Amino acid sequence: MASKIQTEKAPQAIGPYSQATVVGNLIFTSGQIALDPETGALVGDTIAEQTHRVCKNLGAVLEAAGASYDNVVKTVCFLSDMADFAAFNEVYGTYFTGKPARSCVAVKSLPKAALVEVEVIAEKA
Repeated sequence: MASKIQTEKAPQAIGPYSQATVVGNLIFTSGQIALDPETGALVGDTIAEQTHRVCKNLGAVLEAAGASYDNVVKTVCFLSDMADFAAFNEVYGTYFTGKPARSCVAVKSLPKAALVEVEVIAEKA
């Protein structure tokens, strides 16, 4: 049976979904954009600033689910502009040091005009 994850340390869902779902030993997070958990406002004007906020949000969801960045086995990354790929990678690499499998694609647009969105699949610690 699946269980839903909810933490105040990450932004509340802005639609009909949960922050993450746990099925067995796997954690599936919803995509995170650079929203401040307290205000719900998009933060950061650059890809680097937004990527830091996204990763902090994901870290909070993972912690609430009983995991950490070290438990991540797959990430799916969405960029609004592939020209930001190198700057995104620079920040991303400081959080996902275990080098999980990854997909990274450019998309036409993201919610709230965000520059980046990331979702992960992780194993419980």
